Amino acid sequence: MRVSDLFIYPLKSARGIAIPSAAIDAFGLAGDRRAMLVDPSGNFITQRELQALARIDIQPAPSYLRLKMKGKPDIIVPPPHPDNRMDIVVWKSAVNASVADEDTNKALSAWLDREVKMVFFDRLAKRIASSEWAGEDTPVTFADGYQILVTTTGSLKALNANLASHGEGAVGMERFRPNIVIDIDEEWPEDRWAAIEIGGIRLDLVKPCSRCIMTTQDQQTGSRDVPNPMPAMGRIRMSADRRVPGPLFGWNAVPRGEGSVKIGDTVTVLEERPEGWALKRR
Repeated sequence: MRVSDLFIYPLKSARGIAIPSAAIDAFGLAGDRRAMLVDPSGNFITQRELQALARIDIQPAPSYLRLKMKGKPDIIVPPPHPDNRMDIVVWKSAVNASVADEDTNKALSAWLDREVKMVFFDRLAKRIASSEWAGEDTPVTFADGYQILVTTTGSLKALNANLASHGEGAVGMERFRPNIVIDIDEEWPEDRWAAIEIGGIRLDLVKPCSRCIMTTQDQQTGSRDVPNPMPAMGRIRMSADRRVPGPLFGWNAVPRGEGSVKIGDTVTVLEERPEGWALKRR
């Protein structure tokens, strides 16, 4: 089995970028979720409450970021001044982040018709993933909780087969916003993987990913008037473990080394959990 796709999401909850290769360090894929929008009080904003984020393209460049939205003038975002900072919250994590310049924040607020600020996870920002799942002192940026999200093509095929059997259409992998997609025919093999190796880097699969309303939204428009994977996940992927409630798709992974991965790399299973993950049966 091999890596079929790689994605980063430079601006959390905006459109993803397909890439041919990526550097990996303790934080995950280079450039992934290093920027985010917050409200004036510092609470993070995602597509869950602001569907228009799906319409924002972000194009990283060495000395700036370019933001694009159809029908709007581009926004060129210069590097933030490290002394311009604010305390923000991502779920239960408090982070001291750098803040974009005033012109950028005004332009984004006009785009989205609400007051927002763009913040950055820079070298002074600190955040640690849950030690219960990821181990001690594993750093993470603005991702929901963990460094890397892994999905498989076989599992998406199984999910779409269930959708089709109920006349509910089909969905693409972009709905689940993975970082690493592994090409394999088998259904749900990731439930048994405790650790894999790609490009000489060990990835521990530490926690299945419970899914939310974002999977129901078109990742180009933000529309929810599209096929919905939640009913199928409810039928075949409901967690029976109270520690991770809800429908599951994909696994959160923690890198235990540094290096690079690329499309086509071989994926090797290093350790398995024979019991898999407990699911509710219907």
